[in-house]
Amino acid sequence: MNTKAKRVAIIGSGSWATAIAKMVLENVKHINWFMRKPETTEQFEKTGHNPRYLQNVEFDTNRITFYNDIDEITAASDIIIMAVPSAYLPVILGTLKTDISKKHILSGIKGVVSEENLLVAQYLNKFFHVPFENLGVIAGPCHAEEVALERLSYLTVACTDEEKSDKFASLIRCDYIKTTLSDDIWGTEYSSVLKNIIAIASGICHGLRYGDNFQAVLVSNAIQEIKRFVDTVHPIDRDIKSSAYLGDLLVTAYSQFSRNRTFGMMIGKGYPVKAAKLELNMVAEGYYSSKSIYEINKNYLVDMPIAEAVYKILYENASPKKEIALLADKMS
Repeated sequence: MNTKAKRVAIIGSGSWATAIAKMVLENVKHINWFMRKPETTEQFEKTGHNPRYLQNVEFDTNRITFYNDIDEITAASDIIIMAVPSAYLPVILGTLKTDISKKHILSGIKGVVSEENLLVAQYLNKFFHVPFENLGVIAGPCHAEEVALERLSYLTVACTDEEKSDKFASLIRCDYIKTTLSDDIWGTEYSSVLKNIIAIASGICHGLRYGDNFQAVLVSNAIQEIKRFVDTVHPIDRDIKSSAYLGDLLVTAYSQFSRNRTFGMMIGKGYPVKAAKLELNMVAEGYYSSKSIYEINKNYLVDMPIAEAVYKILYENASPKKEIALLADKMS
């Protein structure tokens, strides 16, 4: 797989898709880019930037072919990079007629396909017959906003085929992006899902005026919770302290750019869940992931007090103040 000679597609129009497009264009001459709404691509072509996200990033649109048809772009591409909210993936791929089973697919999605409670790699393998060795996962820690500013960032690319993980990484590696390789697609995907749930908890605590001391304890307990879960679901030798796991958790729980933390902060300040979702005006993956992880964990029964508290607040109308107080009593 010579990535530089392959036709690369970006699927998605949000901030992370835009950041990925910026990285990929550092390494290839041309990309294909799918956005659902024709008006978005029309405005993009006129202005040279995404009209809604990371508007400070200028693109040479002569190096981009825009598509609004998922069949056309998948047929015209060899490598497909998915960067849409997990909740939208079944909608976008629901009408797909093109056979993508022999494509190489890299997922930048940090969520569970909630209709099936499957990780993105599992979903693509089960319903579109893409072999796991042709699937890669991008893991953090990395925020799109800092990629836009070309601040030094680190990403982990995971694939069961080590050679292919390096090829995938070559698409995004550049002066301001350093990459690490991994074969742990299960652990990195689940960790990416769980850190969003933890970030909601962190935001709720901030909204409730808990301080930095408590946040440190929360995150310390959270990485142990993530380790218990990923080691149960996919027991291999992994270093949970590495940046793909702990680093991604830290940046999502603490950063001003974290939409999941912002979402949780609004709930902690008293917003009803529905109002917080509307006010955010972006998808907080942790909202959907909270329910999926709760359902998945019924099969594993891992001790997950933080994820359980977030689920109760989001889906059972539990009092944030009471749930976090109960959670605090369980921490050490």
